[in-house]
Amino acid sequence: MKKWILLSLAVGFYTQSFSQNDTSLIYLRFPTVPPFSIINVSDSTKFTKADLAKKKATLIFIFSPDCDHCQDQTKALTANFELFKKVQIVMASHLSHELIRKFYDDYRIADHPNIIMGRDPSYFFGTFYKIRSFPALFLYNKKGNFVKAFDGSVPIRKIADYL
Repeated sequence: MKKWILLSLAVGFYTQSFSQNDTSLIYLRFPTVPPFSIINVSDSTKFTKADLAKKKATLIFIFSPDCDHCQDQTKALTANFELFKKVQIVMASHLSHELIRKFYDDYRIADHPNIIMGRDPSYFFGTFYKIRSFPALFLYNKKGNFVKAFDGSVPIRKIADYL
C-alpha cells in the first residue's frame, strides 16, 4: 500500500513539474486599468488607480528618464498636447526620485495638469506589463478597458487615432 501511495505522489510531482505555466500577458487576462500605486514626483504623495478621474481615457506611459526614445516620445507628446487634453496620462518609472524629478522639470510636465508623473518603487508596471523596452504605452478607454499597447517609440498621431 505504501508503494502505491509513494508511486502516485511521485507521478503527481513529475506531471506537475512538466506542466505548462500560463505565459499569457497579465494585462490581456485582466483588461482594465491595473491597481497601481506610484509616488507622485511633484509632491511625494501616493497616487493610485482610485485617484484616476472616472469616465476619462487613460494612457499609462512607462519610461526611463535616461532613455533617448522616452525623451523623444515625451517631446512629441507635449508638442502635440491638444490631441490628449481629454486623456489622463500616468507616466511612471522605477528609477530614482532625483532622475525622475529632473525629467519632470526638464520637460515641463507641471505645465500639463492631466499628466501625473511618479516613481514606481516596486516595479509593479514592469512586472504587470512584462516591459521589454522603453517607452511602453498602454491605452485604456473611458470605461477603463484596455484598448491598445505600444512598445517603443510610436508616432503620437497613431496613439491619438485610438482615442
